[in-house]
Amino acid sequence: MVAPHPDDEVFGCGGTLAKFSRSGNEVYVLIVTKGDELFDQKLIEQGRQEALQADRLLGVRETHFADLPAIKLDTLPQYQINEILSSYFKKLKPELLFLPFPGDINRDHQIVHACSMVAARPISVPVREIYCYEAPSSTNWNSPGLVSPFLPNCFVDISDTIELKIQAVKTYASQIKQHPHERSPESVLTLSQYRGGFVNLTHAEAFMCLRRIIK
Repeated sequence: MVAPHPDDEVFGCGGTLAKFSRSGNEVYVLIVTKGDELFDQKLIEQGRQEALQADRLLGVRETHFADLPAIKLDTLPQYQINEILSSYFKKLKPELLFLPFPGDINRDHQIVHACSMVAARPISVPVREIYCYEAPSSTNWNSPGLVSPFLPNCFVDISDTIELKIQAVKTYASQIKQHPHERSPESVLTLSQYRGGFVNLTHAEAFMCLRRIIK
């Protein structure tokens, strides 16, 4: 799972990560960016510790940090980001990838998606499936009608792991907001119910399937 920033893994697909972990799969999280001198360093360290704690709750085997500059990915040559992501993919050999949606309003999300797709080319690593997740306060806040919307075609039943996801969300004390903000625990719960209703489930996380190789 590739997260542009700490918390994207939990808000985007925390219930699915917990479900996969419970099923005996090895789950890895790569957090691509880290705040630099533009950010409060104490807040940055708090966010990193929150990430480790939240990911442990979800059953993540390992959390990796690439430490590229947050909100400054567009200042780096894309080939450098491609190479860094490629090195992680070659090391971890993921069979399934969850990536940020390229239509998110956050530029870091867009760049991470594009570079991950380069790093996950079928000739490079054995990735069988690639999915995009939706990120609250990013996926739905871009220019409607000008940018392709998030149109899910895959749903994961997280009815058994939604409570664990909400616990992990609350672990990110530095990132959660007050209701009715999209990044509040209440709104995360509501979104899972809304997506579940699409496919007659109590709670679900929605994804766009970009690649699925069936052998």
